[in-house]
Amino acid sequence: MELQKTLGLFDAMAIGIGAIVGAGIFVVTGIAAGLAGPALLLSLLISAGISAFTAISFAQLAAFIPKEGGGYEFAHELISPFAGFITGWIWLLANVVIGVVVSIGFASYLQLFIPLPLQVIAPAACLVITFINYLGAKGSSLINNILVSVKLLILAFFVAFGIGAVKADNFSPFMPNGGTGVMQGAALIFFAFTGFGRITIISEEVKNPTKTIPLAIILALGISTAVYMLVSFTAVGLAGYTELAHSGSPLSDAALSESKNAASLISIGALVATLSVLLTTLLGLSRISFAMARNSDLPGLFGKLHHRRAVPYNAVLVFGIVMAVLAAFTDLARAAAISNFASLLYYSMVNYSALKMEKPVYPRIFPAIGLMTCIILLFFLSRDAWIMGGLVTLAGILYYHAGRSNRSA
Repeated sequence: MELQKTLGLFDAMAIGIGAIVGAGIFVVTGIAAGLAGPALLLSLLISAGISAFTAISFAQLAAFIPKEGGGYEFAHELISPFAGFITGWIWLLANVVIGVVVSIGFASYLQLFIPLPLQVIAPAACLVITFINYLGAKGSSLINNILVSVKLLILAFFVAFGIGAVKADNFSPFMPNGGTGVMQGAALIFFAFTGFGRITIISEEVKNPTKTIPLAIILALGISTAVYMLVSFTAVGLAGYTELAHSGSPLSDAALSESKNAASLISIGALVATLSVLLTTLLGLSRISFAMARNSDLPGLFGKLHHRRAVPYNAVLVFGIVMAVLAAFTDLARAAAISNFASLLYYSMVNYSALKMEKPVYPRIFPAIGLMTCIILLFFLSRDAWIMGGLVTLAGILYYHAGRSNRSA
């Protein structure tokens, strides 16, 4: 049985926007504002620029290798099977942690309505998303399209409501922690842009993927960047960066400074946004593990498809449960940093894969800049991110060589 081509341009673009516009803008914005101050706007532009170079690599690679698995397949075919495995392994780490961060963000906003512990709400959200993904790509895509439309409308309301009440004093000093703070903010807020590559993970389920996926990537990144800039400007202008820095629900708190009703609506938008990111995160995890199992890089159970829904159901269940368990014990800021470490390594491998193309669509300077800037951002992440990311990467290397030894024996 094979995966079914059921997704069009709007579906693919919505998966990208759904993956990008979520916990980054509704949750991590506050942490990044504490590092960069009002210069969070510069941090966003830096992250968006770096993402754009990497997006170009994704676009041309997706057109060249329209297979399920994204960066894993790119590195597997253009560099080596080992490079492909490590790329896929790192991506799994990044997105498991992204799922955990997003579920915690969802729980932080839901607490404004229902006084339950984070450790209860976050795992429950992961389990609900597991059930939705189990329904199949078309069903989960329809739900995602609705969620994306709703959250964009609510963010548009936030900007329209708040931009007239922006206070100029909240932008002074503009760079309280200097250039280092701006770069640290950029390294962290990069988390907010990591979703655009998820479109390539479901290549075999997209109609006319060689044309649809590159266009979907460009549209998703462009729309999301415009939304981020407008929303961040409004949030900092309403509440000030010091207020946002200590908040688990920064947009809601920014709106609360002007209207309780507006804050409630923004909180609903945050719930919708984080839910859609959770949805696409688990979608991506199940598809890349499916691709890795198909190449015998992961156990065969991850490669089994449901006989009616054509969905890798074991992969959906395993990663859904893993995220639910981790969500009960994880610290938000640390998890975001670890996710960024893994994401930046993953994007570095994608850019390097683009450099290995014999006939690239775009000049090689684009993936070269993408690779260089991803590596630079890595050095602005915390020591914890390096330690945890390094340990998981080492575990992947050991697993790969142990598996190869078993296959040889």
